[in-house]
Amino acid sequence: MEKRLLRNLPALTEAECEKLKSSRVFICGCGGLGGYLSELVVRAGVGKVRAADPDVFDETNLNRQLLATRESLGRNKALCAMERARLIAPETEYEALAVRLDESNADGLLAGCDIVLDGLDSARSRRTLSAACARLGLPLVLGAVDGWLCHAALSMPGDGLTERLYPAGTADADAAAAPVGTLSFCPALCASVQVALCVAYLCGRDVESGRLCCFDLLGQRHESFRLA
Repeated sequence: MEKRLLRNLPALTEAECEKLKSSRVFICGCGGLGGYLSELVVRAGVGKVRAADPDVFDETNLNRQLLATRESLGRNKALCAMERARLIAPETEYEALAVRLDESNADGLLAGCDIVLDGLDSARSRRTLSAACARLGLPLVLGAVDGWLCHAALSMPGDGLTERLYPAGTADADAAAAPVGTLSFCPALCASVQVALCVAYLCGRDVESGRLCCFDLLGQRHESFRLA
């Protein structure tokens, strides 16, 4: 067992660490949520990661995106996530894809993965991702942030959770035209909850799907309830 993972014990068993090492996680989006998702799954010991994001970093990302630095401005987000992962765990099999997930490529991007992590920022894209997960029989860990608020949930194939949260016809805000204020600690918390659900699922722990975990950091409140 790699020395870097010893402090995962005994919270995880050695057998569970081996499960994580052999698992492949797909991260859709490497910005506010996705940068933290990538960081946390690699540090947890996931051995194979595939990440997709067509965008590049700009100065407006510096307030909240882990991988946004002065040195990464203008560079592809997925590529930066892979480079960061190699500094932490060079043995990780990491694929960085500078592509946008859509109906035409979703199945191919997700093929061979064990679980999918949502780092997206639009309802339409999440529905596309969820539909692909349903077709391929893959669990999806949803996450979203807005100001001081965030929520996360584990969705199983075909449970309709994404469609309940983001129903067809939901208006997708244009991030450039109508920016939503997001504070640095919200994506950090949301991604932590998402990766906890991911790790628990991959390790075969008793984790409840269809339960939405909601956090109001300004109001110092959190709650969870079943939606699926």
